[in-house]
Amino acid sequence: MTFTTGTSRRTVLAATAAAGVAVAASAPAAHASASSSGRTPSKELFGTLADGTKVHRWTLANGGTRLKVLSWGGVVQSLETPDRRGRTTNVALGFDNLADYVAKSPYFGGLIGRYGNRIAEGRFTLDGATHQLPLNDGPNSLHGGDKGFDKRVWQVEPFTERGDVGLVLTRTSPDGEAGYPGALAVRVVYTLTSRGEWRIDYTATTDRATVLNLTSHAYFNLAGEGSGSIDGHLLELAAARYTPVGATLIPTGELAPVARTPFDFRRSRAIGEAVRTPHQQIGYGQGIDHNYVLDKGITARPEYALTVTEPGSGRVMKMYTTEPGMQVYTGNFLDGTLTGTSGRVYRQGDAFCLESQHFPDSPNQPSFPSTVLRPGDTYRSTTVHSFSTR
Repeated sequence: MTFTTGTSRRTVLAATAAAGVAVAASAPAAHASASSSGRTPSKELFGTLADGTKVHRWTLANGGTRLKVLSWGGVVQSLETPDRRGRTTNVALGFDNLADYVAKSPYFGGLIGRYGNRIAEGRFTLDGATHQLPLNDGPNSLHGGDKGFDKRVWQVEPFTERGDVGLVLTRTSPDGEAGYPGALAVRVVYTLTSRGEWRIDYTATTDRATVLNLTSHAYFNLAGEGSGSIDGHLLELAAARYTPVGATLIPTGELAPVARTPFDFRRSRAIGEAVRTPHQQIGYGQGIDHNYVLDKGITARPEYALTVTEPGSGRVMKMYTTEPGMQVYTGNFLDGTLTGTSGRVYRQGDAFCLESQHFPDSPNQPSFPSTVLRPGDTYRSTTVHSFSTR
């Protein structure tokens, strides 16, 4: 099947990388292979793993946006965009060194797979066979297990094309990796357009039936990374329903109306107002950590999903996607123990994540849109982030 044709988390810290892949040296090199001042992608050494694998950082600049991406996990380390006065600031949370990404990143900027979000008890049955995944989020498997795609080194190739610049990230996940069936060939394209949009195109094929749900786990604060709470950010979300969860944040299977709940963002409202509203679901997530059922459903091309506005800076981010769902996460498990690229600590509620996706636990929820990928079919998914000011 193709996800775009419509057939149908979070621990406080991610697990440390497996033995033998710990960081040996992680300070970014002072030199780069090309100038990052123009539209040509530049590359520099970011660090080296204990097994000798070099991790590089690529810089893309176009249309007023600057994006820095690591070959480690396809991580978006930094995303810079101007405010209403033209002052450019990094609005994505992250670390300034590889050691922290390997040892303790809560998925900062990561390329998530094989399965974004949670699978109950880390188990699913496909074509009569039961597959057991690593449990890394209480009784559940989260974001592909304890060593998902965000903790793997990707092959990266730069490109420039008709005013756009970008990176092609590729990796083959072997059959049985993290318990998932099938050898999976994955291609992810990060593009910065001439309008400064950040576009992500995912494709994948498999040699055996499997489940797949790829997404990006960028943490945003449109006032600037490390600037404090996102309570005053205004969110408008084109979703009349969401998927309520139980105590371990697994969906109950219900597609519940957002009307008369803290989850209603059909009209723009402050995130902090919603998070502080008494509600059992807010208690389960220690804030919002829920999947929204986008009104548009699965689409062949990216269609409008949401708008986030930060009144102080005037920054506006809109998202368009082919996916049927959007996980909204309000940085609930940031606890002041992590220090970011600005040298400031990240506290609860200092960022939000917007993960375009199929629904959590879909392999165990027959009423949800299918996440099964079979040999001969191609997984396709696209999400676009558009930046402006007001």
